[in-house]
Amino acid sequence: MAGLGVFEVNDGTFEQEVLRSEYPVLVDFWAAWCGPCRALAPVVDEIAVQNLGKLKVMKMDVDKNPATPGRYGIRGIPALLLFKDGKVADQIVGFVPKEVIDKSIAKVLSEAKSVAKPVSNTTAAAPVADVPKVTVNA
Repeated sequence: MAGLGVFEVNDGTFEQEVLRSEYPVLVDFWAAWCGPCRALAPVVDEIAVQNLGKLKVMKMDVDKNPATPGRYGIRGIPALLLFKDGKVADQIVGFVPKEVIDKSIAKVLSEAKSVAKPVSNTTAAAPVADVPKVTVNA
């Protein structure tokens, strides 16, 4: 039940795929029998496409993988957990409008950008200190 840009994760791959990811990760905890989970699936697919290259989107079937949902206290599904640097950054439970999920993702992605390491660029422009100062008299 994974769409474009959405990947399955299980108890065995969770640590590598989610906790050790260099990108923030949205994990959709779901089950095949869950109507709201099926209703949320196209929204999760759309979010994955919308955030390609910025966010990993994973799905975990709670019936086939009970250990991880138990570790994170998942008691109701659908449940969306946003991970950043191996920790839960936000949690959304139940079927919610896409805008609610987008807002949560935007917050986590903006935090990720603000703490990102600067990219080395050998062809960078001259430092600001080398630019002549212009004084304007009012």
